Amino acid sequence: MVWKLMFASVAGFAARVAPVAVASPPARNFVAGAAGDMELKPSPIEPSWIIAGAPSARLAEHSRGQDDAALTAVWDCTAGEFRWHFGWDETVMILEGEVHITTEDGIERVLGAGDVAYFAGGTWATWRIDCYVRKVAFCRKPFPKPLTMAYRLRDFVRQGGAQGIAA
Repeated sequence: MVWKLMFASVAGFAARVAPVAVASPPARNFVAGAAGDMELKPSPIEPSWIIAGAPSARLAEHSRGQDDAALTAVWDCTAGEFRWHFGWDETVMILEGEVHITTEDGIERVLGAGDVAYFAGGTWATWRIDCYVRKVAFCRKPFPKPLTMAYRLRDFVRQGGAQGIAA
């Protein structure tokens, strides 16, 4: 069973790094623009997640990685309180306003303009917005553990063990 899992991990790793011969849209190697100029479109919060108020969220996708494993977007929301599930790893930078965050383990923090925070994929956090918040979100799909270990092993071998396998 372990060998099957290791084989599947290596196969997935090889498929990810091997060139693909499928025709794809032209690469967008550089994307730039002012966050304030992006057209934000409605992006409703799942109604069952809303705790209080009537928060109204909007989203504008800025860019997406060629492998669809990374995404950068601008998001804003009006007053309200809700639980948010992070399906992807997400790093946020608050551009305007503030948000009161309470994580699953009870850590509370107020994030304001200029603050940066990281949320691991698969976790929940409660967001309380008293007035308004706008953020830029850098999202990345988490890799399955076996594939993550294959990448770490590859890096370990490439670096001759200089930083260790857990670096």
